[in-house]
Amino acid sequence: MSDKLYSHPDGSVFYRKLKHKRPMISHAHGVYIYDKSGKRYLDGSGGPLAISVGHGRAEVVEAMARQAQAAAFVHPVTFTAAVVEEYAAALAEVVPVPRARSFFLSSGSEVVEGALKLARQVQMARGEAGRYMVICRSLSYHGTTLGAMSVSGRTSLRTPYMGMLQNMPHIRHPYPYRFDPRGENLADRLEETILAYGPENVAGFIAEPISGSSLGAAAPPPDYWPRIREICDQYGVLLIIDEVLTGMGRTGRWWGIDHWQVQPDILVSSKGIAGGYVPFGAIVTAHEKVQDIADALGDFNHGGTFSHHAVGAAAALAVLRIIQQEGLVENAARLGPVLKQELRQAFADHPYVGDIRGRGLFWALEFVQDRETKEPFPASLGLAWRIRQRALEKGLIVYWSQGCADGQNGDLILLGPPLIITEEQLAELVALLREAVVEVLAEVEGEVRLGQAV
Repeated sequence: MSDKLYSHPDGSVFYRKLKHKRPMISHAHGVYIYDKSGKRYLDGSGGPLAISVGHGRAEVVEAMARQAQAAAFVHPVTFTAAVVEEYAAALAEVVPVPRARSFFLSSGSEVVEGALKLARQVQMARGEAGRYMVICRSLSYHGTTLGAMSVSGRTSLRTPYMGMLQNMPHIRHPYPYRFDPRGENLADRLEETILAYGPENVAGFIAEPISGSSLGAAAPPPDYWPRIREICDQYGVLLIIDEVLTGMGRTGRWWGIDHWQVQPDILVSSKGIAGGYVPFGAIVTAHEKVQDIADALGDFNHGGTFSHHAVGAAAALAVLRIIQQEGLVENAARLGPVLKQELRQAFADHPYVGDIRGRGLFWALEFVQDRETKEPFPASLGLAWRIRQRALEKGLIVYWSQGCADGQNGDLILLGPPLIITEEQLAELVALLREAVVEVLAEVEGEVRLGQAV
């Protein structure tokens, strides 16, 4: 094992962020991560909101080890494992999909890609072979594969690949902080777009129930999702709900869409579904839709070497049982108002904190130059990244995002700690975050006044 304390920017590993070193991890337990220098970090975001039941859970590790010892990998075309069947049955008990059946893959991007193909094939099985479009929302994010990016709206991620994408129609996103939903019925934009492109061409509509990294916990108005469901039913369009980030108790309900009591046709989830212990994700749909494909097409035209992975299913089942047995969905719901109060006490009066929003254990701060006009800071300042880095120096992990205002400008810090976090740990989280925010914003204020921002 290496005794190095940091990664090397010019080393043999190809990282996404190329110009900074990373502390070398030693171990992690509960809501804390420790590096090889002995420094402790409070995991305030579960990495990219992937840690649900906490780090170092022996129950999850032991379940994975048992399955790996028995059979780590078998090809799902030839074999199955009891744990895969057991997990699918357990997941069916908590998803808002009747008679649910699940197809398992290895990541959020993969399950979104699979859901797009599923929507297409369900329409084909129904005799609607012309339906291929999947409408999505601007400033959304659904994954890094080309198919998932085709139904995403993150400008910075899409731009380099525009010539390679099958670009799908985008409609305006719900964003109460910047776009007052009372002035525009955003759900009706879906109907207008379906009619503009022709219902005979539209297979589905995909969206996060509460916006994730692109808009930072921005929730639509109460009548939005019921109206979306109504429109989809009216025109035979499948409703695909992306719960990769918001699912498995994150928002104080099992699923983000549960806040509106709306049933999707297809639900996808990853991240917290296996608690970060192994790459794993699920595409969930109703039995009748799977049966339609079986009857009309024979098989589902999709797959993956590591689909229906037994070790992944073992980890996910252990995570699901911990969430149930320890009441972690209820804990997220109970702590949501606590975290809200902590954040408001710390930041409500700060002149550059424009909005504090969230539900359960998913919250975001949006930063602006002017609270009246909501003008964002210039992207060139890299404000959110700098806050993230300063927080890390102080022993706090948060998630950052840029581009919420217009696709390029607009800075967010997102919080999504493990669902096992306590009130005392939340107070520690907010205190550390306040230190980082106050320090960085004071520096940025000086830079802007000196005309150093471009």
